[in-house]
Amino acid sequence: MKTVKQLMAEFDVMGYRKVSVILDRGFYSKENIDLLYKNHQKFIIGVKLGLKYVKEVLEEERENLQLWSNLQTQFGAYGICRTIEWDYEQQRPYKGDILKSTRRAYLHLFYNPEKAAKDQANMNDYLSILYYDLTEGTKKEYRMKDYDRYFEVTTTPKRGKKIQPKEDAMRQVARNYGYFALLSNEVKRPFEALSLYRSKDIVEKGFGNLKDRLNFRRMRTSSELSLNGKLFVEFIALIYLSYVKKKMQDASLFEKWTLQGLLDELDTIERFESPDHGRLLGEVTKKQEEIYNALGVEPPSL
Repeated sequence: MKTVKQLMAEFDVMGYRKVSVILDRGFYSKENIDLLYKNHQKFIIGVKLGLKYVKEVLEEERENLQLWSNLQTQFGAYGICRTIEWDYEQQRPYKGDILKSTRRAYLHLFYNPEKAAKDQANMNDYLSILYYDLTEGTKKEYRMKDYDRYFEVTTTPKRGKKIQPKEDAMRQVARNYGYFALLSNEVKRPFEALSLYRSKDIVEKGFGNLKDRLNFRRMRTSSELSLNGKLFVEFIALIYLSYVKKKMQDASLFEKWTLQGLLDELDTIERFESPDHGRLLGEVTKKQEEIYNALGVEPPSL
């Protein structure tokens, strides 16, 4: 909540009134959502499936989430949106009371079969780790709740220690493999919300590219001024990456390409310059020309 308060204060100082924020699940709390509403801030935020209102809507829509009509092949996911009422609360110190009302919100629910398989594999690995800790007596303090949640341990003088899985708890977790949810007070269409939410991944992954694609693993600068200049250039490069991602989405290129795959395809085009012959452009294939045209960019030519 402290982070969100600081963010709201900075927006206010800079004079920004209509900024949409995209937040991870880690920022979710009732206090934060109330604060965003209080500041008339538009938002998209990841929410946990274990929340009461999310569970209720998910149970109602679980079957609909696997209908073809709710499938978006670009994302490889099914999605729906439900309008809900948010129970808004605002403390009023000057009156010494709490203002209570409702605000409109949009709950977006998604199901991704690939995510379901990944969730199952990850959970199987985690359960195996828990079982190993219990059998070897190497329990970790931060896993204590999960030991009790998924396993029952009994000890008798004759049979010794016996570890039994709590299959009801495991089945309950398995019901939500592949499902995830977003909450917004502005975006009504589920896949528009998902696209915006995933757009932050481009920037986050872009910082990883600073070390790899953009050669920023070693800064190789001799002064703070040079470092600031290089950081600025890298920041501009991230803006280009975000723009290319948006253009790919508008042109439905994600059905055939990943962002990295598309950049790698165009990366093979080479250009040479020499004093005697001027500029010499390497071969531009038909596939590369199609990519440029789809992005609304004129293909390079001599």
